[in-house]
Amino acid sequence: QMQLVESGGGLIQAGGSLRLSCAASGGTFSNDALGWFRQAPGRKREFVAVIGGSWSGGATAYADSVKGRFTVSRDNAKNTAYLQMNSLKPEDTAVYYCAAAATIAFPPIQVRDYDYWGQGTQVTVSS
Repeated sequence: QMQLVESGGGLIQAGGSLRLSCAASGGTFSNDALGWFRQAPGRKREFVAVIGGSWSGGATAYADSVKGRFTVSRDNAKNTAYLQMNSLKPEDTAVYYCAAAATIAFPPIQVRDYDYWGQGTQVTVSS
């Protein structure tokens, strides 16, 4: 059983940067794909980015809306994944969730692909 805890959210002006962290405990962190999703009020949870497990050589995938602005990474020694968010826009405002997927199918971009979820961290981008 893996537990995930996000941190690093907050209020930021448009154009600014934030780095989210996702600390994992339990489970086999290095083997799992680590994904980031977000959910704005009244909208469905949507895929943001994912980094594959150790088997993937660090493969990554991004939603078109964040490509070139967001970077996903992981430090398996620290059981932590990160989402570096640059050039933030008001439309990036949402609760951000990290999730772990014990799958070798890549990239896992659907909510149903994931086995464990964090509680979420709020990111608010003001204009």
